[in-house]
Amino acid sequence: MKKIIVLLIVLTVFGNTRAQQPFNQVDQWLAEQVSGMGGRLMMVVSKDGKIVYSHAVNKMSGRDKMLVRLVAKKQGKPADLSDYTSSTRQPIASCSKWLSAALVMTFVDEGKLKLTDTVGQFFPILSQNKKGSITISECLSHMTGIRSPDLRENLAEMRQVNSMEEEIGKIADYPMEGQPGKVFRYSNTGLQIAGAVIEKISGKSFETLFAERIAIPLEMKHTDFGKGKVALPAGGAVSTVNDYMNFLNMILNKGEFHGKRVLSENSIAQMQVNRITADVKIAYTPAEAAGMGYGYGEWITGSGVLSSPGLFGAFPWIDKEKKYCAFLMAFYLRSDGRQEKYNQLRKLVDKALQ
Repeated sequence: MKKIIVLLIVLTVFGNTRAQQPFNQVDQWLAEQVSGMGGRLMMVVSKDGKIVYSHAVNKMSGRDKMLVRLVAKKQGKPADLSDYTSSTRQPIASCSKWLSAALVMTFVDEGKLKLTDTVGQFFPILSQNKKGSITISECLSHMTGIRSPDLRENLAEMRQVNSMEEEIGKIADYPMEGQPGKVFRYSNTGLQIAGAVIEKISGKSFETLFAERIAIPLEMKHTDFGKGKVALPAGGAVSTVNDYMNFLNMILNKGEFHGKRVLSENSIAQMQVNRITADVKIAYTPAEAAGMGYGYGEWITGSGVLSSPGLFGAFPWIDKEKKYCAFLMAFYLRSDGRQEKYNQLRKLVDKALQ
């Protein structure tokens, strides 16, 4: 009996080691890149609904630790300098856009909202300022035609706003730079309008709606949009690797999670249609997304790859053809060279899963 138990232990360890071996190059990439990407990284890959790879690296420098302490102080909480784990809560910036677009699509599924609905019918002040014809579809795809402020400038402005209505009033004053649906400008504005619309038609806060319609069904117990006066749908979420992987698996599984339908297949398909057509002028797109298409809350590349990178370095993606999803957790602000890094990582994961 003892020999059998020992043999089983050896086989289990050997099996796990063998399962990780294809990801040796991913391990090496993380070790090589960690110093330039905030000092801490965690990578998780899921295929067929199961985690096939999970690895964390921590080589934080004194400067990295100082930045973490500074951010923690601003948030009024103790600094956490430990390794990232699958349950570490971290601000995910523009990764929030994917979550928020999915939330809006739940209202479309229920027939409470149409993608062709215009925003002026919900907020007359937008009509009064020649923005009333913008559609919900254009809000979700950054096609409002509004010349929005720089992303960081807009975030600073948002901290001074006391209500969603007040923020809509500020958006009404922004200049137009083109016809809605014909100009792409990656910004916070469209999703902010869409978030205000679903608050208005439901009578509930954005945070409550997200919890009820996305977080609870997807068992995202540690993901929220904060307790501020005004939610920021385009960049205000805090999440964990585990939670975000649940969301990615739902998208990959065409709207289902653990046998429950969260979004219709049609809504998933609509989110994945590239809205940047040949007749669309690109006013602004981040360097790490150059050359990509855009749907609702998500970037679209060739071969069925979807993603929604965040300002702080978090990188979630789905490969529809290879049927897997992955999430890289990071916290660093330098954006130069990110697209190349993300492409390198994705190719290594693709190779490991062959």
